[in-house]
Amino acid sequence: MKLSLLLRDVNYTGSFQDGDVTDVTDNSNAVTAGSVFVCVKGAHSDGHDFAAGALAQGAAAVVVSRPLGLPHEILVDNPREAYALMCKNLYGRACDELTLVGITGTNGKSTTSALLGELLVASGERVGAIGTLGNRVGDRVFPTALTTPGPHEMHRLFRMMVDEGIRICLVEATSQALDQCRLAGVRFKVGIFTNLTQDHLDYHGSIEEYRRCKKKLFYQCELPLINRDDESAAYMLADLPVRAYTYGRQGADFTAENIRLEPESVTYTLCGETIDYAAPGDFSVYNSLAAVSCMTLLGYPLHGTAQAMASAHTLKGRLEILDADAPFVIVIDYAHTPDGLEKALTAVRGFTPGRVFVVFGCGGDRDRTKRPKMGRLAADLSDVAVVTTDNPRTEDPDVILKEILIGTVGSKAEVVTIRDRTDAIRYALTKAKAGDTVLLAGKGHETYQIIGTERVHYDEREVVRKILAEGKGN
Repeated sequence: MKLSLLLRDVNYTGSFQDGDVTDVTDNSNAVTAGSVFVCVKGAHSDGHDFAAGALAQGAAAVVVSRPLGLPHEILVDNPREAYALMCKNLYGRACDELTLVGITGTNGKSTTSALLGELLVASGERVGAIGTLGNRVGDRVFPTALTTPGPHEMHRLFRMMVDEGIRICLVEATSQALDQCRLAGVRFKVGIFTNLTQDHLDYHGSIEEYRRCKKKLFYQCELPLINRDDESAAYMLADLPVRAYTYGRQGADFTAENIRLEPESVTYTLCGETIDYAAPGDFSVYNSLAAVSCMTLLGYPLHGTAQAMASAHTLKGRLEILDADAPFVIVIDYAHTPDGLEKALTAVRGFTPGRVFVVFGCGGDRDRTKRPKMGRLAADLSDVAVVTTDNPRTEDPDVILKEILIGTVGSKAEVVTIRDRTDAIRYALTKAKAGDTVLLAGKGHETYQIIGTERVHYDEREVVRKILAEGKGN
């Protein structure tokens, strides 16, 4: 590709000799002869410090945000934005050939995306997806370390989708990705806002900044679709350049009426059609309503969508009821925020005649202010709260546990602290009796623990099976 084509839509200054380039990267270790190196300033290093070395390695040009006095230097205001646009050009602007749906919010992104995917497939579409549970191109799934990948990987995936005849792609758009311009140059047909509660304040610093970054998605989409019942709805709807649509319980463009919350499902009517979704909890109304509303905005008949929703599956790790040989119910959920934990416990309480046990922790090297809040919620909404580890990373697990326990002071629930997560699960499974429910919160779909800087295999489904087998003497 010619360098001039790689720079399409990029606002830059500086002269360069137009010629063929082989790649573009923001990783100095990935520079090869003929590639372009973009100098991005990160949390721990500044790409500008490696610009001269990149040229010495054979880079055709370096993209900088301040003059360095180097040859083949291209000056831009925002290297992150420039890098995203260059990656788009590198892969032939494939995203422009796709109908893209972006989904942002604290909770519900993955479930809404999965539901949308099922509904679209039931309508005869082949679907691509980018998100927490992996990047999907048709029937192939590629593991990912980031919910919203970097521009190079993302546009490579878009190219694969287009080449395989896929027309629609669902993208989970995180606040960090929006802040870091990973989605610059990507236009969405529909942009969905699920909700906003406390999370990622270790990165954003304040809930206001977190909210501002989320809203960026709706300046990049044709049809914003906003959860009207969320406290941040008015902020998200204000001053948008296009007409926005809403969903919710009342006064919305897509209003769920006659809502019934059953122990294992939700049912409501939307524009005269009955929507049945086999997942419990009030939040399941919102997840399904977002998906169905989006299908309508995309032009699919509501009647067919309602029929498809009746057979939609629940998502792994989202109120996942384990098929276990036990007299009590065992549920795994990804709840790792105060709002997520509250919703999961409320849903579980709704179908539990006996006691509710919850095993949970809080991640290390992350927002510390949510720890006592989650401790309080667990103690208020359960009968037995077992506080344990959940991805402690490089923090001392005992410090994390102490900060969680601050919120449990004065609670009526039995609060137990067991540092080892397997021992904590064993305690809950040993104490639970018929009619009880054990909620394992925080891991969800994850099959690992992050201890220090190492990912250690840890699948709670395997742990539960082993503990139950031990109890039977196997």
